[in-house]
Amino acid sequence: MVTELTRENFDDEVLAYDGRVLVDFWAEWCGPCMMLSPIVEEVSDEIDDVKFCSVNCDVAREIALDFNIMTIPNLLLFENGELINQSVGYIEKDELIAFVNSKK
Repeated sequence: MVTELTRENFDDEVLAYDGRVLVDFWAEWCGPCMMLSPIVEEVSDEIDDVKFCSVNCDVAREIALDFNIMTIPNLLLFENGELINQSVGYIEKDELIAFVNSKK
């Protein structure tokens, strides 16, 4: 399951979370985003120890601006509220799994 993030729930869902959180920044008009979103959804059902979230950049633009998101799709990986990794552009399922499991 992928949780949709807003300004109201971002801090609680990501920054205050004890563990890993993957945040997928996307938009409906972005072709590569539309290709990546189902992969993120699929991996979220397979990996239990990571929380998966998404930010629609057209709806929650201020969150994208907070993290200087200039290109989408853009994946941010947080651990215990700290940003530990970033991936820009479309990636395949095996690359996403490796990214989610990457070390600091």
